[in-house]
Amino acid sequence: MSPAKPPVPPRATALAPLAQSLAPLEGYNPTALAGVRLLRSNRPLARTPVLYDPGIVIVFQGRKRGYFGQRTYVYDAHQYLAVSVPVPFAMETDASAEAPLLALYLHLDFPLAAELTLEIGRHGGGHDQAEPQSMLSSPLDEAMQLSLLRLLQGLADPVEAAVLGPQLLRELYYRILTGPQGPTLRSALAMQGRFGKIGKALRRIHAGYAQPLDVARLAQEAGMSAPSFHSHFKAVTCTSPMQYLKSIRLHQARLLMVREGMTAAAACHAVGIESSSQFNREFKRLFGLTPAREVRRMRASFALPRPPPGAAFVSSH
Repeated sequence: MSPAKPPVPPRATALAPLAQSLAPLEGYNPTALAGVRLLRSNRPLARTPVLYDPGIVIVFQGRKRGYFGQRTYVYDAHQYLAVSVPVPFAMETDASAEAPLLALYLHLDFPLAAELTLEIGRHGGGHDQAEPQSMLSSPLDEAMQLSLLRLLQGLADPVEAAVLGPQLLRELYYRILTGPQGPTLRSALAMQGRFGKIGKALRRIHAGYAQPLDVARLAQEAGMSAPSFHSHFKAVTCTSPMQYLKSIRLHQARLLMVREGMTAAAACHAVGIESSSQFNREFKRLFGLTPAREVRRMRASFALPRPPPGAAFVSSH
């Protein structure tokens, strides 16, 4: 039996009502800041495949569990999730109409994170090293809760969001980069060594998922032998390069059908899958429903805003 969680600090209890006011719709609600969205879910979600682009997920109410490789990541009012490279994994949600899941999604602003990392270093911080990781769960400490409170309060006022929003977001990034998992996240964002080579290969796959790609070509571009590339790719993503590519294509096809109104046949062609029958089989194997039924489910259950300008990665939302 796992030990009981500590009570949620009083400051954290103020976050959920603010988040709820900013997320009137079930699904993803945009805010005045590009790349910042509020999620609301009024129902539990059974274990389902997801693909997060690099970013931060902070839950104010309810609970999410992510299953990545052999590890389980819990993110709730006590812990948040940081994703440094886009990886497919499985996720389930605890929520109800009486106590909806409320969460903040930050699309990772790489230039802002890099600028802050350099500034932290110039002032004598951030010298501790850590092994980079694709995904990590971190404690939500008091300093970060206070930054979140200021950010949500700012987002609730259009003038304050426009004038102070970028600085409030900058403060939150600072808390993340200097928090308990700051060294791990900074190491991941530096994209050095073999982790960096795989990170660049992931960008290549996301940019060219509809084109013919193979392990030999990706390995050559990464400056690695095919066996070494395959091994390190799986270490970072918990899947093989070709399985990863297949997952990217299927997630993107789903978004094209939901957002653009494409037919399954058109979406299949758009993502580079030649066989419609193969597409339908693999889609149902991944999502558990036919393309038509999954599109109806998504449209009925979630508000899906457009991705932020310049988004470089395919995601499940």
